[in-house]
Amino acid sequence: MFAMFFWAFVIGGIICVIGQVMFDLFKLTPGHTLSAMVVAGAILDGLNLYEPLINFAGAGASIPITSFGNSLVHGALQEAEKHGLVGVLTGMFEVTSSGISAAIIFGFIGALLFKPKG
Repeated sequence: MFAMFFWAFVIGGIICVIGQVMFDLFKLTPGHTLSAMVVAGAILDGLNLYEPLINFAGAGASIPITSFGNSLVHGALQEAEKHGLVGVLTGMFEVTSSGISAAIIFGFIGALLFKPKG
């Protein structure tokens, strides 16, 4: 049990350190860093490397933004096997729609409950 938490912390931390290095050394904007991390997750999933990382590190690999890129490619590839080219587009939306919807809904609820600083 301790090892599971340890590796989740280490792998998640490494992903965060990579993002911080992109900010500090390469002077990338948050948008550029976010996009690069999503693309990195997508590339790793396309090479079948991200799923073993999730199996090894659990939440350490499935919580960071790189997992979103993984989900996009994973869903697209699964649906492409079933439905061809159309499945590439529908698969991305099918797999990620619940997470995006939850982010929008909870963001809206948070904005209603708390006074934003402006």
